[in-house]
Amino acid sequence: MSISILAILLIFLHTKHEKRKLRYAFDKNGGAILKSAKIKIFPKKEIDKITNNYHEKIGDALKTTQSPIGNPKQLTIKERPTDFTNEVTVQFQISHKNVVRLLGCCLETDDPLLVYEYIPGGNLEDALHGESNDGNVTKDPLLLKNRLKIAIESAEALAYMHSSANQKILHGDVKSNNILLDDNSMPKISDFGISRLLSIEKNHTSLVIGDRRYIDPVYFQTGLLTEKSDVYSFGIVLLELITRKKPAYDVHKSLPSDFVKSYMTENKAREMFDKEITSCPEAINCLEMISGIAVQCLKQDVDDRPTMMEVSERLHSAREVMQGSRQNPE
Repeated sequence: MSISILAILLIFLHTKHEKRKLRYAFDKNGGAILKSAKIKIFPKKEIDKITNNYHEKIGDALKTTQSPIGNPKQLTIKERPTDFTNEVTVQFQISHKNVVRLLGCCLETDDPLLVYEYIPGGNLEDALHGESNDGNVTKDPLLLKNRLKIAIESAEALAYMHSSANQKILHGDVKSNNILLDDNSMPKISDFGISRLLSIEKNHTSLVIGDRRYIDPVYFQTGLLTEKSDVYSFGIVLLELITRKKPAYDVHKSLPSDFVKSYMTENKAREMFDKEITSCPEAINCLEMISGIAVQCLKQDVDDRPTMMEVSERLHSAREVMQGSRQNPE
């Protein structure tokens, strides 16, 4: 009898201890604040169930086919974001079709988890530079119309963040790896771990840790990150789209510097275009228009760079050139 009582007591104490641990993690991770902001909080047992106890790992995230919100779409569970509170705060202010949707979070773990919609098509970096399944031959190239779609809709998302959201938002880490693609080549801007909210009175921030291949060189001089820093990084993404070269594609070769030098030499930039998308004169004209936009984004004087809204408008004009070529095939 005493053994049974002892066993029950131990079970009771263990259960109480586990509940205390979950509560501690919940409070430590800002549960009260996030709950008051009406952000969906997933219990840990629910995350364990839908991820099959973290069975299928994809990079720094987890994929699941079960949805805890009655939605048949897959989800992505992101572990250990570098700045959890910041990422949640930023993303819950964004509602745009070209931004990965944050569904909620789990706070009952030592490191909090973020629950996102799952985007099945991988990222733009892999689509442009990745290898096929056999590991030997590069993947089939994206069509020019799809590259234009990706460029335009990504630009629209960043323009929204800079000017149309409730509060101005800088991404701070714009790069092809952070542009996810769905099955229809619709881009989704992701990874807001180092994004920053800016007040109306303040137009810069001094804290950023991004990919050095994409970071605005002006930031290294001033220590300040602005909307024009995102513009610079996006200019490099545009160059990747039209050349299919990586930002640093050789030990001593930098895509932005090499392309700008070629652009300043008449017709030399054409030699860097991806040959897979130069099938007709209209395509060349379109690529040259995108080249001009990219070079403008990479200007050393930030005042000479366009806004993301202007970038979006100019990319639409470039697409009209291609649409005109289909309407007038002669």
